[in-house]
Amino acid sequence: MSNEVANPNAFAPALIPQGIESASSAVAAQAKAMVESRYIMAMRNPRNWDQVRSDLIKECRRPSFADNKSTYYIKPIGEGVEGLGIRFVEVALRCMKNVLVETTMIFEDEMKEVHRVSVTDLEANITYPLDVRVSKTVERSKPNADGSFLSVRKNSRNYNVYTLIGTDDDILNKRGALISKAIRTIGLRIIPGDLCDEAEQIIKAVRLDSAAKDPDAERRNIVDAFAEIGVNATDLTNYLGHAIAQCSPAQIVKMRGIYGAIRDGESTWQSVMQNKAEQAGAASGSTGEKQLPACTTESFDKNKAGWMKVIKDGKKTVNDLITTIQTKELLSDEQRMEIASWATAAANEGAAQ
Repeated sequence: MSNEVANPNAFAPALIPQGIESASSAVAAQAKAMVESRYIMAMRNPRNWDQVRSDLIKECRRPSFADNKSTYYIKPIGEGVEGLGIRFVEVALRCMKNVLVETTMIFEDEMKEVHRVSVTDLEANITYPLDVRVSKTVERSKPNADGSFLSVRKNSRNYNVYTLIGTDDDILNKRGALISKAIRTIGLRIIPGDLCDEAEQIIKAVRLDSAAKDPDAERRNIVDAFAEIGVNATDLTNYLGHAIAQCSPAQIVKMRGIYGAIRDGESTWQSVMQNKAEQAGAASGSTGEKQLPACTTESFDKNKAGWMKVIKDGKKTVNDLITTIQTKELLSDEQRMEIASWATAAANEGAAQ
């Protein structure tokens, strides 16, 4: 008599792969149908480039759209780098129609995510992909409540900056910002260049017209906007080299573009001031004019108390103060080190209190 016992589940392992295969086939068939339907609809409803241009120009002429900080920005690099932002790209792709924007997570671990962002012109069958790496860490001035952190470094004010694992909201914000930048970058490769150039001119004209109609109101709006990102009226005056009330409409438009770049994370106020100082030095050298004078001991001692108070009150960081000073006179290494020591002293005094 055989010792083998009949196994009622003997065929179960064979059924599981069959079920998985059926589910995979269904998902693949669904994805194929979605792709085919998109291309079929694009073929049946081809875009009319004249209509695309008309719709896009209509959008660009709306003041609320043209004045949006994410529509057009100016980055303080060299003489200035101007560019169309994510809001323009979103509107342009919507006017073009038959464009597919996809975002897929292709990798994830405890420290990072990698997303593949792609923009496809369904009529031309052209796809531009771009992989975006999103770190799951954030920097904070304090460690976690339990004292844990991943790493620590010193910032420009000689304070500790701790690297922590970000919360869900932190990661969501970082992910959204980086994916938006990727869509803007590759979206501009889909949009025809002549439409971008024409739209850019219209946006600048609308901003200039708004500034010319009521310059005082625009100046107040600029001051209020910069105040929201920690740049006060004194900083703006130092950058401009004259009172804000003396701004021309063209300068107002430029300042609005710089605000958009800072607000969207494309630049910082510190880099704006550094670029201004570099451009001033380059212009002085190219024209044979006299270089900025060195900050003498007498000048440093005369202004020391006021500068120290600015650091102590937290109105400026060390780097921002040094950059502002060096638009008028050049500091020595010893003077810069002394300014940096004021931040350390202020931090120690605050900790003691």
